[in-house]
Amino acid sequence: MVGSGESANRLIDNNFASLRQMVGVFLNFGHLLTFNTVMTIHESKKGEFTISTDKDRLDIDVIHNFLSRESGWCLGISMERVKLSIENSLAIGIYEHHKLIGFARVISDFSTIAYLGDVFVLKEYRGLGLSKWLMQFIMECPDLQGLRRWILLTDTAPWLYKKYGFEPLNRPEVYMEKFNPNVYKDGVV
Repeated sequence: MVGSGESANRLIDNNFASLRQMVGVFLNFGHLLTFNTVMTIHESKKGEFTISTDKDRLDIDVIHNFLSRESGWCLGISMERVKLSIENSLAIGIYEHHKLIGFARVISDFSTIAYLGDVFVLKEYRGLGLSKWLMQFIMECPDLQGLRRWILLTDTAPWLYKKYGFEPLNRPEVYMEKFNPNVYKDGVV
């Protein structure tokens, strides 16, 4: 463990990029605090298909194209915003051999809560049970066990999510949101 002051600042300045991949680093009142951000890569295979949490396998162009042009929930989202959203999430890809054909993101503290979003399977691969397999994979992911609450917004496949325990809000009166439906049109990056 590095001490406080100049040596901690020098460590951060000199090695921040590589250090960030291994551990989260925060400088708090001159003390270096760390927490584990290294996630185990989880994979599952069925025939020619693979589901993986390995972000290095993702085809960001395919994800951006679907989300910005086909999704209906984030039309016009910029490539930069898609990249940032993936960087800050547990990202899950479905692959036929090495070709990305489906995707989902989980935003979580990995302790109490998770938000499931951007779930899709490309049209030509629908009807093969891949979305069910993806949901099973996510719900059984070791990093996502013991959470008190899962959140999901959907108007496209509520029947799918019900199979995995999702229900309409029990008490919608206690939920609030700040929603900007034009954020991607306004050019906010």
